[in-house]
Amino acid sequence: MDTIIQKITEWLKELLIKGITDNLSGMFDTVNQKVGEIATQVGTTPSAWNGGVFSMIKTLSETVIIPIAGVVLTFIMCYELIQMVIDKNNLHDVDTWMFFRWIFKTFVAVLIVTNTFNIVMGIFDVAQSVVNRAAGVISTNTNIDISSTIGSLTTKLEAMELGQLIGMYFQSMIVGLSMSILSVCIFVVIYGRMVEIYLTVSLGPIPLATMANHEWGNVGQNYLKSLLALGFQAFLIMVCVGIYAVLVQSITIDEDIMKAVWTCMGYTVLLCFTLFKTGSLSKSIFNAH
Repeated sequence: MDTIIQKITEWLKELLIKGITDNLSGMFDTVNQKVGEIATQVGTTPSAWNGGVFSMIKTLSETVIIPIAGVVLTFIMCYELIQMVIDKNNLHDVDTWMFFRWIFKTFVAVLIVTNTFNIVMGIFDVAQSVVNRAAGVISTNTNIDISSTIGSLTTKLEAMELGQLIGMYFQSMIVGLSMSILSVCIFVVIYGRMVEIYLTVSLGPIPLATMANHEWGNVGQNYLKSLLALGFQAFLIMVCVGIYAVLVQSITIDEDIMKAVWTCMGYTVLLCFTLFKTGSLSKSIFNAH
């Protein structure tokens, strides 16, 4: 009877040991892959991230939004002309130069509206150059190699009792599930930022059409601030990944594997929290509403 119980115990221990090592290996692989994708994703311009989506947004902006921006610009420039006439005592104090100034302002405004995409892409190109230069300084190596310690880990696990192995197995399952959820959160932040960029860019001609007028110009200025905030959010994301990489590389997995696992999970939670904060932080820095 004791022999049968011993055989069953050994069989359960083998299953649990295999389950623990598989859970830990798969968990670190998932985290390494997702965090590694961050640097690649934020290092891509909107035009290069997805050519199909970018082409659709550009077509919508040129065919739907620019005509609306033209109407807005017409209204604003007519309002500007009326205000100018009123300010000059109903043309009693006429200055020919003011009409040339109004024509020049209108010409510049039309030029800005019709070249919205070039202006927007120029802003993101500047932000992207900063991100690429930062990538050369910031270490984004978040790789945790657990394969070298699997052998010694298996030896330690074989020396444990069945109850300890069951507890460690459930810990590895909980941490693995949590890591998968955190990976989804990372995906949401990175892809959500790019979708926000496309949505913001699609309406660009309308706020830029208001920049010709002093009273309405705050709309266009705030829009440009929002673009700068979205562009330089990538830099803040790179800094977050760099801090995470430094923290992760300091983890030692030789002594206590579960301590290393929980520490890595804590750092990953911290990374997700800071990634979610980068958007609001960037907007507050550039005073974008």
